[in-house]
Amino acid sequence: MPHRKEAGPVGLVKKKFFTFCEPPHEMVLEGGGRLGPITVAYETYGKLNRDRTNAILILHALSGDSHAAGKYSADDKKEGWWDATIGPGKAFDTDRYFVICSNVIGGCQGSTGPSSVNPATGRPYALSFPIITIGDMVQVQRHLVDHLEIERLFAVAGGSMGGMQALQWAVTFPDRVLASIPIATTAKHSPQQIAFNQVGRAAIMADPNFNDGEYYGKAVPKDGLALARMVGHITYLSDDSMHEKFGRRLRGKKTLGYSFNLDFEVESYLRYKGDAFVSRFDANSYLYITKAIDYFDLTLPSGALAKSLEKVKSKFLVVSFKSDWLYPPYQSKEIVKALMVNSVDITYCEIDSRYGHDAFLMDEGEMPKIVKNFLENVAARNGIAAPAAGA
Repeated sequence: MPHRKEAGPVGLVKKKFFTFCEPPHEMVLEGGGRLGPITVAYETYGKLNRDRTNAILILHALSGDSHAAGKYSADDKKEGWWDATIGPGKAFDTDRYFVICSNVIGGCQGSTGPSSVNPATGRPYALSFPIITIGDMVQVQRHLVDHLEIERLFAVAGGSMGGMQALQWAVTFPDRVLASIPIATTAKHSPQQIAFNQVGRAAIMADPNFNDGEYYGKAVPKDGLALARMVGHITYLSDDSMHEKFGRRLRGKKTLGYSFNLDFEVESYLRYKGDAFVSRFDANSYLYITKAIDYFDLTLPSGALAKSLEKVKSKFLVVSFKSDWLYPPYQSKEIVKALMVNSVDITYCEIDSRYGHDAFLMDEGEMPKIVKNFLENVAARNGIAAPAAGA
C-alpha cells in the first residue's frame, strides 16, 4: 500500500481576476440579456500536471465565493469555506490535483454582479443587472477554464447550488468533464424550495432601505437581508442538529423574560448569523442568485430528466444526506435514476449524518473519504497523473 501523507492546509492563497467579453462582444445570456465586460474572481490550489488533465473545478453554493480554501494572510482568523476538504492529503488533494474555484456572476465577491459598476453609466448596475441562470454561471466558468488553457476538467464538484452547476457542466459540456460530483442538490426546485427563496427575497424588497435596489452609497437593507439569511439558515440545519446545538437553553438568563426580547440560544444564534451575513453579502446578489436557483430545471425542454441527461459522458458520484430536508435524498435519487436509465457510470451514497444540509461543508463523517476514494479510482482508471515533484 502506498504511504498516505497526513492531511494539511493549503496555506496562503491569492485571489485572481479574469476579464473577458468586452463590448461589443458581450455574452448573450439565457434570459435574453447581454453582459460585458465580465470579470471573474477565482483562486487556484495545487499545480497542473504536464498534460493539464488534473484540474478540478469547485462550485460554490448560494452564500459561497471563490475563497474555498487557505488564508489570505497569516493573521486571517478563518479559512476558505471548504478548507476541510481541499488541501494536501484531503478529499480534493492538492498534491495530486489542480483545484479551481471561482465566484459566480451575480455574486459580490469580485465577480461581476449587481454591485459592480456598469461601464455604460458609471454607477452600480443594481436592478438593471440582467437576470442570470445556472447555465450562464457555467458558461462564464467555461471561459475561465479556456483562459487557463484546460481542455477537459478532471472533475467538477459542489454542494447545493454548486451541485446544480456540476450537473449543468455535465450536460452542457459532456466532452469537457471526466467526473461529476453533485452533492446535496436537485435537478429542479420543488414548490416548497421556491417558496423559501421567495420569502427571503420578499424580506429584502420590503426593507425600507431597499429603494428599488438603488441603495449603494446609502443605508443598505440590512434588516431584510438578515431576515432572509435567518430563514435560509433554518433550512440548512436538521431538527437533531438544532436539538444538539441549542435545545431550549436560555441565552444569558436563568428564567424566561416574558417579553419579545431574545430568550433562547437559538434566537440569538439566528440573529448573529443574519447580522454576520449582512457584513459580507450584497442584498441584490441574494435576489439574483436565488432567482437563478429557482429557474434551474434540468428537465427542460423535454420535461424528462433522463432525456436531458442522455448525452452526459462523465462518471458520477451523487451524494445526499438522510437528515437534509432542504434537498432531501429523494431528489438525488431522481438524478441517479435518470443517469441509470442512460447507463451512466454512477456511484450513489446516502450518508446518515445528523447535520442536515450543512453536512456537506463539514469534515466529519464519511463524505470526504467517499469523495477522495472516488477521485482516486477515476484518476487511476484514466491515467490522470499527479504533477511532477518540484514542477
